[in-house]
Amino acid sequence: MQQIINFIIRNKNFLLFLLLFCISILFTIQSHSYHKSKFVNSANFLSGGVYNSVNNISSYFNLKSQNQLLAEENNRLNELLLNYEIDSDSAFKDSVNFKQQYKFTSANVIRNSYAATNNYLLVNKGRNDSIKEDLGVRSQRGLVGIIDKTSANYATVISILNTSSKISALLKRTNHFGTLKWDGNSPQIVQLTDVEKIAGVMQGDTIITSGRSSIFPKGIQIGIVEDFKLDAAENFYDINVRLFNDMTNLEHVYIIENTDKEEIESLLESTNE
Repeated sequence: MQQIINFIIRNKNFLLFLLLFCISILFTIQSHSYHKSKFVNSANFLSGGVYNSVNNISSYFNLKSQNQLLAEENNRLNELLLNYEIDSDSAFKDSVNFKQQYKFTSANVIRNSYAATNNYLLVNKGRNDSIKEDLGVRSQRGLVGIIDKTSANYATVISILNTSSKISALLKRTNHFGTLKWDGNSPQIVQLTDVEKIAGVMQGDTIITSGRSSIFPKGIQIGIVEDFKLDAAENFYDINVRLFNDMTNLEHVYIIENTDKEEIESLLESTNE
């Protein structure tokens, strides 16, 4: 405290000048409209810059919640689009009786393996979110895998980069189908086998899910034909497919539930008895 008093005594002339200078500026601003407007504009500029910086910082820390909102919105749009496309196959559509066959649940990938031969993902949704085994999983860019096991709050996903994975897929251009597998090599390339010779495969053809199972609807994108060859007997194509997804960098995914799955499987089981 004594040091502050000593400082004021030593610099009393300067401090008095500074005080009188500030008072004179205040009186000048108050008595002249031009100076007053300039002061207000300068103050608004400075405060606006401060508020803008604070808002940018706040927005940065809110990115996680905003991404979650976007994922949920994309989830709703995916449901509407997919179910509309399925319903539009019929000649007449009754909008009142529109049936939503597929439901989507957004989830975050919290663990992802892609360097082994049997790769899995871990997502942050489980039985408490009505997630069950054998539900399909996709991202915004394409196919990801199938739910394997679930706990209360988490689920494991058999990645399409898993040598035990087999998914029905087809050439979008010709509708010829085969089996999607992975040979355990590149995480960017999977294989489509058992495609008939008459399919007329072309490099760059788009590969999608076939809809021939109760897990995935038809039309989920997988990738494009990288190259192909006929098997030894020259009856079927072996096709390398370059994935649309970067399987080494997955964050948000969507879990697909076919609400008719139990009915379809029950009917198929009774048919096979």
